[in-house]
Amino acid sequence: MNASRPNILWYCTDQQRFDTIHTLGNSHIRTPFLDQLVQGGVAFKQAYAQSQICTPSRASFLTGRYPATNHVHRNGNAYFPDGEVLVTKLIADAGYDCGLIGKLHLASAAAGSEKRTDDGYRLFQWSHHPMPTLDPEFHAYHRWLRDEKGVDPVELYSSINSFCCAGVPAELHQSTWTTEMAIRFVNEKRHGPWMLSLNPFDPHPPFDPPKAYLDRYQAADLPGPLFQPSDLERQKMFRNICQQSVHAVDPNGVNVDPAPGENHKDTATLPPDSFNGREVIAAYYAMIELLDEQFGRLVDHLDHIGQLDNTIIVFHSDHGELLGDHGLLYKGCRFFEGLVHVPLVFYWKGQFKAGLVSDALVELVDVAPTLLQAAALDVPYYMQGKSLVALLRGEVSPDYHKQSVVTEFNDALGSAKESVPTHATMNFDGRYKTVVYHGHDLGELFDLESDPGEFTNLWYDPTMKDLKLQLLQRHLDAVMATSSAGIERTGRF
Repeated sequence: MNASRPNILWYCTDQQRFDTIHTLGNSHIRTPFLDQLVQGGVAFKQAYAQSQICTPSRASFLTGRYPATNHVHRNGNAYFPDGEVLVTKLIADAGYDCGLIGKLHLASAAAGSEKRTDDGYRLFQWSHHPMPTLDPEFHAYHRWLRDEKGVDPVELYSSINSFCCAGVPAELHQSTWTTEMAIRFVNEKRHGPWMLSLNPFDPHPPFDPPKAYLDRYQAADLPGPLFQPSDLERQKMFRNICQQSVHAVDPNGVNVDPAPGENHKDTATLPPDSFNGREVIAAYYAMIELLDEQFGRLVDHLDHIGQLDNTIIVFHSDHGELLGDHGLLYKGCRFFEGLVHVPLVFYWKGQFKAGLVSDALVELVDVAPTLLQAAALDVPYYMQGKSLVALLRGEVSPDYHKQSVVTEFNDALGSAKESVPTHATMNFDGRYKTVVYHGHDLGELFDLESDPGEFTNLWYDPTMKDLKLQLLQRHLDAVMATSSAGIERTGRF
Protein backbone atom coordinates (compact mmCIF):
# COMPACT_ATOMS: atom_id res chain seq x y z
CA MET A 1 0.00 0.00 0.00
CA ASN A 2 1.25 3.48 -0.86
CA ALA A 3 0.69 5.66 2.21
CA SER A 4 1.30 8.81 0.15
CA ARG A 5 -1.78 8.25 -1.96
CA PRO A 6 -4.30 11.07 -1.69
CA ASN A 7 -7.28 10.93 0.61
CA ILE A 8 -10.64 11.22 -1.15
CA LEU A 9 -13.58 13.28 0.10
CA TRP A 10 -16.62 12.47 -2.05
CA TYR A 11 -19.45 14.86 -1.20
CA CYS A 12 -22.76 14.14 -2.93
CA THR A 13 -25.86 16.16 -2.15
CA ASP A 14 -29.36 15.00 -3.05
CA GLN A 15 -31.46 16.76 -5.70
CA GLN A 16 -29.28 19.89 -6.14
CA ARG A 17 -29.58 21.79 -9.42
CA PHE A 18 -26.62 22.98 -11.47
CA ASP A 19 -27.46 26.67 -11.01
CA THR A 20 -27.01 26.88 -7.24
CA ILE A 21 -23.42 28.10 -6.82
CA HIS A 22 -22.90 31.83 -6.41
CA THR A 23 -19.57 32.17 -8.21
CA LEU A 24 -20.86 30.19 -11.20
CA GLY A 25 -23.58 32.73 -11.93
CA ASN A 26 -26.30 32.72 -9.27
CA SER A 27 -26.10 36.10 -7.54
CA HIS A 28 -29.12 35.32 -5.33
CA ILE A 29 -27.63 32.40 -3.37
CA ARG A 30 -24.83 32.49 -0.78
CA THR A 31 -22.31 29.65 -1.15
CA PRO A 32 -18.98 31.11 0.04
CA PHE A 33 -17.31 27.76 0.70
CA LEU A 34 -18.33 26.21 -2.61
CA ASP A 35 -17.13 29.41 -4.24
CA GLN A 36 -13.71 28.80 -2.66
CA LEU A 37 -13.73 25.22 -3.92
CA VAL A 38 -14.45 26.43 -7.46
CA GLN A 39 -11.72 29.06 -7.22
CA GLY A 40 -9.22 26.45 -6.08
CA GLY A 41 -10.28 23.65 -8.39
CA VAL A 42 -12.03 22.70 -11.62
CA ALA A 43 -15.76 23.33 -12.07
CA PHE A 44 -17.78 21.77 -14.86
CA LYS A 45 -20.60 23.91 -16.17
CA GLN A 46 -22.10 21.10 -18.29
CA ALA A 47 -22.24 17.99 -16.08
CA TYR A 48 -25.18 15.62 -16.49
CA ALA A 49 -26.66 12.79 -14.44
CA GLN A 50 -27.34 9.41 -16.05
CA SER A 51 -30.77 9.37 -14.42
CA GLN A 52 -32.93 12.05 -12.84
CA ILE A 53 -33.86 9.53 -10.10
CA CYS A 54 -31.68 8.66 -7.08
CA THR A 55 -30.93 4.93 -7.25
CA PRO A 56 -30.07 4.59 -10.96
CA SER A 57 -28.00 7.78 -10.83
CA ARG A 58 -26.06 6.64 -7.77
CA ALA A 59 -25.57 3.16 -9.16
CA SER A 60 -24.14 4.70 -12.31
CA PHE A 61 -21.59 7.00 -10.70
CA LEU A 62 -20.61 4.38 -8.11
CA THR A 63 -19.96 1.70 -10.75
CA GLY A 64 -18.79 3.88 -13.64
CA ARG A 65 -21.41 2.13 -15.78
CA TYR A 66 -24.59 3.32 -17.46
CA PRO A 67 -28.00 2.11 -16.26
CA ALA A 68 -28.47 0.14 -19.48
CA THR A 69 -25.45 -1.94 -18.50
CA ASN A 70 -25.67 -2.26 -14.72
CA HIS A 71 -29.46 -2.81 -14.95
CA VAL A 72 -30.18 -0.61 -11.97
CA HIS A 73 -33.05 1.48 -13.30
CA ARG A 74 -35.48 1.84 -10.41
CA ASN A 75 -35.89 3.39 -7.03
CA GLY A 76 -37.22 0.70 -4.71
CA ASN A 77 -35.10 -2.19 -6.00
CA ALA A 78 -35.21 -5.22 -3.70
CA TYR A 79 -31.41 -5.51 -3.87
CA PHE A 80 -28.33 -4.31 -5.73
CA PRO A 81 -27.00 -6.76 -8.37
CA ASP A 82 -24.29 -9.03 -6.94
CA GLY A 83 -22.22 -8.86 -10.11
CA GLU A 84 -21.82 -5.08 -10.06
CA VAL A 85 -18.65 -3.74 -8.42
CA LEU A 86 -18.65 -0.39 -6.64
CA VAL A 87 -15.66 1.87 -7.07
CA THR A 88 -15.58 2.21 -3.28
CA LYS A 89 -14.93 -1.53 -3.03
CA LEU A 90 -12.03 -1.23 -5.49
CA ILE A 91 -10.62 1.67 -3.50
CA ALA A 92 -10.97 -0.25 -0.23
CA ASP A 93 -9.25 -3.28 -1.76
CA ALA A 94 -6.34 -0.99 -2.69
CA GLY A 95 -5.73 -0.20 0.98
CA TYR A 96 -7.97 2.78 1.63
CA ASP A 97 -9.97 3.07 4.84
CA CYS A 98 -13.46 3.79 3.49
CA GLY A 99 -16.47 5.29 5.21
CA LEU A 100 -20.00 6.30 4.36
CA ILE A 101 -22.04 8.90 6.20
CA GLY A 102 -25.62 9.57 5.13
CA LYS A 103 -27.44 8.11 2.18
CA LEU A 104 -26.44 5.12 0.02
CA HIS A 105 -29.72 4.26 -1.77
CA LEU A 106 -28.61 1.43 -4.01
CA ALA A 107 -31.57 -0.64 -2.83
CA SER A 108 -34.94 -0.06 -1.22
CA ALA A 109 -35.19 1.37 2.28
CA ALA A 110 -38.92 0.70 2.49
CA ALA A 111 -38.51 -1.70 5.40
CA GLY A 112 -36.67 0.90 7.44
CA SER A 113 -33.17 -0.20 6.49
CA GLU A 114 -31.20 -0.87 3.33
CA LYS A 115 -29.69 -4.19 2.30
CA ARG A 116 -25.97 -3.58 1.79
CA THR A 117 -23.91 -4.88 -1.07
CA ASP A 118 -20.14 -5.49 -0.91
CA ASP A 119 -19.51 -1.75 -0.78
CA GLY A 120 -16.06 -1.57 0.83
CA TYR A 121 -17.13 0.77 3.64
CA ARG A 122 -15.53 0.01 7.01
CA LEU A 123 -17.54 2.81 8.61
CA PHE A 124 -21.24 2.74 7.69
CA GLN A 125 -23.17 5.61 9.32
CA TRP A 126 -26.40 5.20 7.37
CA SER A 127 -29.15 7.82 7.21
CA HIS A 128 -31.31 7.38 4.15
CA HIS A 129 -33.29 10.50 5.08
CA PRO A 130 -33.73 12.46 8.32
CA MET A 131 -37.39 11.66 9.00
CA PRO A 132 -38.39 9.21 11.77
CA THR A 133 -39.78 6.49 9.52
CA LEU A 134 -36.62 4.36 9.41
CA ASP A 135 -35.64 1.57 11.77
CA PRO A 136 -33.78 3.35 14.62
CA GLU A 137 -31.47 0.34 14.96
CA PHE A 138 -29.98 1.24 11.57
CA HIS A 139 -30.58 5.01 11.49
CA ALA A 140 -27.28 6.52 12.68
CA TYR A 141 -28.52 10.12 12.62
CA HIS A 142 -31.39 9.29 14.95
CA ARG A 143 -29.07 7.44 17.32
CA TRP A 144 -26.98 10.63 17.47
CA LEU A 145 -30.05 12.73 18.22
CA ARG A 146 -31.24 10.34 20.91
CA ASP A 147 -27.97 9.27 22.53
CA GLU A 148 -25.78 12.37 22.18
CA LYS A 149 -28.23 15.25 21.96
CA GLY A 150 -30.93 13.87 24.23
CA VAL A 151 -33.61 14.59 21.62
CA ASP A 152 -36.57 12.45 20.61
CA PRO A 153 -36.40 12.27 16.77
CA VAL A 154 -40.14 11.63 16.44
CA GLU A 155 -40.99 14.70 18.46
CA LEU A 156 -38.33 16.79 16.71
CA TYR A 157 -39.77 16.08 13.27
CA SER A 158 -43.43 16.14 14.24
CA SER A 159 -43.79 19.74 13.03
CA ILE A 160 -42.55 18.97 9.50
CA ASN A 161 -45.98 18.46 7.95
CA SER A 162 -45.74 20.69 4.90
CA PHE A 163 -43.69 20.44 1.74
CA CYS A 164 -42.22 23.93 2.36
CA CYS A 165 -41.69 25.22 5.91
CA ALA A 166 -39.11 25.94 8.59
CA GLY A 167 -37.42 22.78 9.80
CA VAL A 168 -35.30 21.59 12.70
CA PRO A 169 -32.60 23.86 14.19
CA ALA A 170 -29.21 23.85 12.47
CA GLU A 171 -27.44 22.28 15.45
CA LEU A 172 -29.72 19.23 15.19
CA HIS A 173 -29.93 19.06 11.41
CA GLN A 174 -28.89 16.01 9.41
CA SER A 175 -26.53 18.19 7.34
CA THR A 176 -24.76 19.18 10.58
CA TRP A 177 -24.65 15.56 11.75
CA THR A 178 -22.90 14.48 8.53
CA THR A 179 -20.10 16.96 9.19
CA GLU A 180 -19.84 15.96 12.85
CA MET A 181 -19.41 12.32 11.87
CA ALA A 182 -17.00 13.22 9.04
CA ILE A 183 -14.72 15.12 11.40
CA ARG A 184 -14.60 12.09 13.70
CA PHE A 185 -13.73 9.85 10.76
CA VAL A 186 -10.86 11.97 9.43
CA ASN A 187 -9.49 12.38 12.97
CA GLU A 188 -9.05 8.63 13.39
CA LYS A 189 -5.49 7.29 13.61
CA ARG A 190 -4.56 5.28 10.55
CA HIS A 191 -1.46 4.38 8.55
CA GLY A 192 -2.85 4.75 5.05
CA PRO A 193 -5.22 6.99 3.09
CA TRP A 194 -8.95 7.30 3.61
CA MET A 195 -11.94 7.69 1.33
CA LEU A 196 -15.16 9.19 2.71
CA SER A 197 -18.54 9.23 0.97
CA LEU A 198 -20.57 12.03 2.52
CA ASN A 199 -24.19 11.95 1.35
CA PRO A 200 -26.59 14.36 3.09
CA PHE A 201 -30.28 14.30 2.19
CA ASP A 202 -30.66 18.02 1.49
CA PRO A 203 -31.77 19.86 -0.58
CA HIS A 204 -34.23 17.04 -1.35
CA PRO A 205 -37.86 17.88 -0.45
CA PRO A 206 -39.50 18.67 1.84
CA PHE A 207 -38.05 22.17 1.60
CA ASP A 208 -37.47 22.60 5.32
CA PRO A 209 -34.32 24.56 6.23
CA PRO A 210 -33.74 25.80 9.78
CA LYS A 211 -35.72 28.99 10.40
CA ALA A 212 -32.54 31.00 10.94
CA TYR A 213 -31.43 30.14 7.39
CA LEU A 214 -34.86 30.56 5.84
CA ASP A 215 -35.04 34.07 7.28
CA ARG A 216 -31.97 35.05 5.25
CA TYR A 217 -33.93 34.84 1.99
CA GLN A 218 -36.83 37.09 1.06
CA ALA A 219 -38.99 35.25 -1.45
CA ALA A 220 -40.24 38.47 -3.07
CA ASP A 221 -36.67 39.47 -3.94
CA LEU A 222 -35.89 36.28 -5.84
CA PRO A 223 -36.52 35.59 -9.53
CA GLY A 224 -39.33 33.10 -10.03
CA PRO A 225 -39.14 29.74 -11.80
CA LEU A 226 -38.78 29.42 -15.57
CA PHE A 227 -42.41 29.64 -16.60
CA GLN A 228 -44.67 30.86 -19.38
CA PRO A 229 -48.47 30.55 -19.44
CA SER A 230 -48.10 28.24 -22.45
CA ASP A 231 -46.57 25.65 -20.09
CA LEU A 232 -49.99 24.96 -18.60
CA GLU A 233 -51.27 23.61 -21.91
CA ARG A 234 -48.00 22.10 -23.11
CA GLN A 235 -47.55 19.91 -20.04
CA LYS A 236 -50.93 18.27 -20.61
CA MET A 237 -49.22 16.21 -23.30
CA PHE A 238 -47.27 14.43 -20.54
CA ARG A 239 -50.17 13.35 -18.33
CA ASN A 240 -49.40 9.68 -19.06
CA ILE A 241 -45.70 10.08 -18.30
CA CYS A 242 -44.45 9.06 -14.85
CA GLN A 243 -43.64 12.05 -12.67
CA GLN A 244 -44.29 13.42 -9.21
CA SER A 245 -45.92 16.60 -10.53
CA VAL A 246 -48.72 15.43 -12.79
CA HIS A 247 -50.23 18.81 -13.68
CA ALA A 248 -48.41 22.06 -14.33
CA VAL A 249 -49.60 25.06 -12.34
CA ASP A 250 -48.73 28.74 -12.36
CA PRO A 251 -45.84 28.93 -9.82
CA ASN A 252 -46.17 32.69 -9.48
CA GLY A 253 -49.47 32.61 -7.63
CA VAL A 254 -50.33 32.60 -3.96
CA ASN A 255 -49.42 29.48 -2.01
CA VAL A 256 -52.68 27.72 -1.24
CA ASP A 257 -50.99 24.62 0.09
CA PRO A 258 -53.66 22.55 1.87
CA ALA A 259 -53.67 22.07 5.61
CA PRO A 260 -51.53 19.25 7.02
CA GLY A 261 -53.21 15.90 6.83
CA GLU A 262 -53.88 13.33 4.17
CA ASN A 263 -52.26 15.40 1.44
CA HIS A 264 -49.01 15.56 3.39
CA LYS A 265 -48.49 11.95 4.37
CA ASP A 266 -45.22 12.01 2.45
CA THR A 267 -43.89 15.51 1.87
CA ALA A 268 -40.65 14.11 0.40
CA THR A 269 -42.28 12.54 -2.66
CA LEU A 270 -45.77 14.02 -3.13
CA PRO A 271 -45.70 17.68 -4.16
CA PRO A 272 -48.76 19.87 -3.55
CA ASP A 273 -51.30 20.78 -6.20
CA SER A 274 -50.35 24.47 -5.94
CA PHE A 275 -47.36 26.41 -4.66
CA ASN A 276 -45.58 29.74 -4.70
CA GLY A 277 -42.38 29.26 -6.68
CA ARG A 278 -40.44 32.04 -5.01
CA GLU A 279 -41.18 30.67 -1.55
CA VAL A 280 -39.98 27.25 -2.66
CA ILE A 281 -36.80 28.72 -4.14
CA ALA A 282 -36.11 30.67 -0.95
CA ALA A 283 -36.35 27.52 1.17
CA TYR A 284 -34.28 25.52 -1.33
CA TYR A 285 -31.51 28.13 -1.34
CA ALA A 286 -31.55 28.22 2.46
CA MET A 287 -31.05 24.45 2.58
CA ILE A 288 -28.07 24.77 0.24
CA GLU A 289 -26.59 27.58 2.32
CA LEU A 290 -26.59 25.30 5.36
CA LEU A 291 -24.98 22.53 3.29
CA ASP A 292 -22.36 24.99 2.07
CA GLU A 293 -21.57 26.05 5.63
CA GLN A 294 -21.23 22.46 6.84
CA PHE A 295 -19.15 21.47 3.83
CA GLY A 296 -16.87 24.44 4.51
CA ARG A 297 -16.53 23.48 8.16
CA LEU A 298 -15.24 20.06 7.15
CA VAL A 299 -12.80 21.45 4.58
CA ASP A 300 -11.49 23.97 7.12
CA HIS A 301 -10.96 21.11 9.58
CA LEU A 302 -8.97 19.15 7.00
CA ASP A 303 -6.81 22.22 6.52
CA HIS A 304 -6.40 22.64 10.29
CA ILE A 305 -5.17 19.06 10.80
CA GLY A 306 -2.84 19.24 7.79
CA GLN A 307 -4.71 16.84 5.50
CA LEU A 308 -6.22 19.19 2.93
CA ASP A 309 -3.20 19.44 0.66
CA ASN A 310 -3.26 15.70 -0.02
CA THR A 311 -7.01 15.26 -0.31
CA ILE A 312 -8.98 14.99 -3.53
CA ILE A 313 -12.39 16.60 -3.13
CA VAL A 314 -15.24 15.94 -5.51
CA PHE A 315 -18.55 17.74 -5.01
CA HIS A 316 -21.68 17.00 -7.01
CA SER A 317 -25.32 15.96 -6.71
CA ASP A 318 -27.14 12.86 -7.90
CA HIS A 319 -29.66 14.86 -9.96
CA GLY A 320 -31.52 18.16 -9.92
CA GLU A 321 -34.92 19.53 -8.96
CA LEU A 322 -37.64 21.06 -11.17
CA LEU A 323 -38.18 23.81 -8.56
CA GLY A 324 -41.28 25.23 -10.24
CA ASP A 325 -39.81 25.39 -13.75
CA HIS A 326 -42.58 24.98 -16.31
CA GLY A 327 -45.04 24.75 -13.42
CA LEU A 328 -43.58 21.49 -12.03
CA LEU A 329 -41.97 20.41 -8.75
CA TYR A 330 -39.73 17.57 -7.58
CA LYS A 331 -38.74 14.98 -10.20
CA GLY A 332 -39.85 12.31 -12.64
CA CYS A 333 -39.56 11.49 -16.31
CA ARG A 334 -38.76 14.98 -17.56
CA PHE A 335 -35.44 16.15 -18.98
CA PHE A 336 -35.39 19.88 -18.33
CA GLU A 337 -32.00 21.33 -17.39
CA GLY A 338 -33.00 21.90 -13.77
CA LEU A 339 -33.50 18.16 -13.35
CA VAL A 340 -30.71 16.48 -15.35
CA HIS A 341 -27.93 19.12 -15.11
CA VAL A 342 -25.91 19.05 -11.86
CA PRO A 343 -22.97 20.80 -10.20
CA LEU A 344 -19.60 19.03 -10.42
CA VAL A 345 -16.35 20.36 -8.91
CA PHE A 346 -12.97 18.65 -8.42
CA TYR A 347 -10.18 19.92 -6.17
CA TRP A 348 -6.66 18.69 -5.43
CA LYS A 349 -4.16 21.35 -4.44
CA GLY A 350 -1.12 21.46 -6.70
CA GLN A 351 -2.36 18.53 -8.81
CA PHE A 352 -5.52 19.79 -10.47
CA LYS A 353 -5.80 23.18 -12.12
CA ALA A 354 -7.03 26.01 -9.91
CA GLY A 355 -9.82 28.32 -10.96
CA LEU A 356 -10.63 26.44 -14.16
CA VAL A 357 -14.25 26.55 -15.31
CA SER A 358 -14.79 24.00 -18.06
CA ASP A 359 -17.54 24.04 -20.69
CA ALA A 360 -16.86 20.43 -21.65
CA LEU A 361 -19.76 18.00 -21.67
CA VAL A 362 -19.22 15.48 -18.86
CA GLU A 363 -21.30 12.85 -17.10
CA LEU A 364 -21.45 11.52 -13.56
CA VAL A 365 -20.49 8.10 -14.93
CA ASP A 366 -17.03 9.69 -15.44
CA VAL A 367 -16.45 10.23 -11.70
CA ALA A 368 -15.46 6.64 -10.77
CA PRO A 369 -12.69 6.21 -13.37
CA THR A 370 -11.45 9.71 -12.57
CA LEU A 371 -11.00 8.88 -8.89
CA LEU A 372 -9.27 5.60 -9.68
CA GLN A 373 -6.81 7.16 -12.10
CA ALA A 374 -6.12 10.10 -9.80
CA ALA A 375 -5.28 7.65 -7.00
CA ALA A 376 -2.95 5.72 -9.35
CA LEU A 377 -5.25 2.71 -9.41
CA ASP A 378 -6.19 0.67 -12.46
CA VAL A 379 -9.46 1.45 -14.19
CA PRO A 380 -11.25 -1.86 -14.93
CA TYR A 381 -12.08 -2.64 -18.54
CA TYR A 382 -15.80 -2.81 -17.75
CA MET A 383 -16.12 0.80 -16.61
CA GLN A 384 -17.78 2.91 -19.28
CA GLY A 385 -17.07 6.37 -17.89
CA LYS A 386 -14.20 8.39 -19.30
CA SER A 387 -11.60 9.68 -16.84
CA LEU A 388 -11.31 13.46 -16.45
CA VAL A 389 -7.78 13.41 -15.02
CA ALA A 390 -6.01 14.78 -18.11
CA LEU A 391 -8.46 17.67 -18.25
CA LEU A 392 -8.18 18.28 -14.50
CA ARG A 393 -4.40 18.43 -14.76
CA GLY A 394 -4.53 20.84 -17.70
CA GLU A 395 -3.01 18.36 -20.14
CA VAL A 396 -5.85 18.61 -22.66
CA SER A 397 -8.29 21.30 -23.70
CA PRO A 398 -10.86 22.13 -21.00
CA ASP A 399 -13.49 22.71 -23.67
CA TYR A 400 -14.06 19.12 -24.81
CA HIS A 401 -14.53 15.75 -23.15
CA LYS A 402 -17.42 14.05 -24.94
CA GLN A 403 -19.53 14.66 -28.04
CA SER A 404 -22.79 14.29 -26.12
CA VAL A 405 -24.35 13.08 -22.87
CA VAL A 406 -27.16 10.61 -22.16
CA THR A 407 -29.82 10.47 -19.45
CA GLU A 408 -32.27 7.58 -19.17
CA PHE A 409 -35.52 6.98 -17.28
CA ASN A 410 -36.72 3.37 -17.32
CA ASP A 411 -39.65 2.80 -14.95
CA ALA A 412 -37.44 4.54 -12.41
CA LEU A 413 -39.94 6.03 -9.98
CA GLY A 414 -42.47 4.21 -7.85
CA SER A 415 -43.53 7.14 -5.66
CA ALA A 416 -45.20 9.28 -8.30
CA LYS A 417 -48.90 10.17 -8.17
CA GLU A 418 -49.14 8.59 -11.62
CA SER A 419 -46.61 5.77 -11.38
CA VAL A 420 -47.14 4.44 -14.89
CA PRO A 421 -44.19 2.50 -16.36
CA THR A 422 -42.32 4.92 -18.60
CA HIS A 423 -39.14 4.56 -20.62
CA ALA A 424 -37.49 7.64 -22.12
CA THR A 425 -34.01 8.73 -23.15
CA MET A 426 -32.26 12.06 -23.66
CA ASN A 427 -29.24 12.98 -25.75
CA PHE A 428 -27.65 16.44 -25.55
CA ASP A 429 -24.69 17.77 -27.54
CA GLY A 430 -24.32 21.13 -25.83
CA ARG A 431 -26.80 22.82 -28.14
CA TYR A 432 -29.53 20.45 -29.27
CA LYS A 433 -31.39 18.22 -26.83
CA THR A 434 -33.52 15.33 -28.09
CA VAL A 435 -35.88 13.38 -25.85
CA VAL A 436 -37.70 10.23 -26.95
CA TYR A 437 -40.58 8.87 -24.84
CA HIS A 438 -40.47 5.28 -26.01
CA GLY A 439 -43.83 3.71 -26.74
CA HIS A 440 -45.51 7.12 -26.96
CA ASP A 441 -46.10 9.39 -29.93
CA LEU A 442 -44.24 12.03 -27.98
CA GLY A 443 -40.86 13.69 -28.22
CA GLU A 444 -38.95 16.88 -27.54
CA LEU A 445 -36.31 18.82 -29.42
CA PHE A 446 -34.84 21.95 -27.89
CA ASP A 447 -32.22 24.35 -29.19
CA LEU A 448 -30.65 25.57 -25.98
CA GLU A 449 -28.57 28.15 -27.80
CA SER A 450 -31.64 30.15 -28.79
CA ASP A 451 -34.01 28.77 -26.15
CA PRO A 452 -32.11 28.12 -22.89
CA GLY A 453 -35.37 27.99 -20.93
CA GLU A 454 -36.65 25.08 -23.06
CA PHE A 455 -39.96 26.71 -23.88
CA THR A 456 -40.13 25.92 -27.60
CA ASN A 457 -40.42 22.25 -28.51
CA LEU A 458 -39.22 21.92 -32.12
CA TRP A 459 -40.12 18.23 -32.38
CA TYR A 460 -43.31 18.89 -34.34
CA ASP A 461 -41.95 21.78 -36.45
CA PRO A 462 -42.01 20.64 -40.11
CA THR A 463 -39.13 22.96 -40.98
CA MET A 464 -36.93 21.00 -38.54
CA LYS A 465 -37.55 17.63 -40.20
CA ASP A 466 -34.07 17.15 -41.67
CA LEU A 467 -32.25 18.28 -38.51
CA LYS A 468 -34.54 16.14 -36.37
CA LEU A 469 -33.72 13.05 -38.44
CA GLN A 470 -30.00 13.74 -38.13
CA LEU A 471 -30.24 14.27 -34.40
CA LEU A 472 -32.35 11.15 -33.89
CA GLN A 473 -29.74 9.04 -35.66
CA ARG A 474 -27.12 10.41 -33.27
CA HIS A 475 -29.54 9.88 -30.37
CA LEU A 476 -29.92 6.21 -31.28
CA ASP A 477 -26.16 5.73 -31.57
CA ALA A 478 -25.52 7.43 -28.22
CA VAL A 479 -28.17 5.46 -26.35
CA MET A 480 -27.03 2.14 -27.82
CA ALA A 481 -23.45 2.98 -26.78
CA THR A 482 -24.54 2.94 -23.12
CA SER A 483 -25.08 -0.83 -23.34
CA SER A 484 -21.84 -2.72 -22.70
CA ALA A 485 -20.70 -5.51 -24.98
CA GLY A 486 -20.22 -7.53 -21.80
CA ILE A 487 -17.45 -9.89 -20.77
CA GLU A 488 -13.91 -8.95 -21.74
CA ARG A 489 -12.67 -10.60 -24.95
CA THR A 490 -9.49 -12.60 -24.43
CA GLY A 491 -9.45 -14.66 -27.64
CA ARG A 492 -10.03 -14.21 -31.36
CA PHE A 493 -12.60 -16.99 -31.78
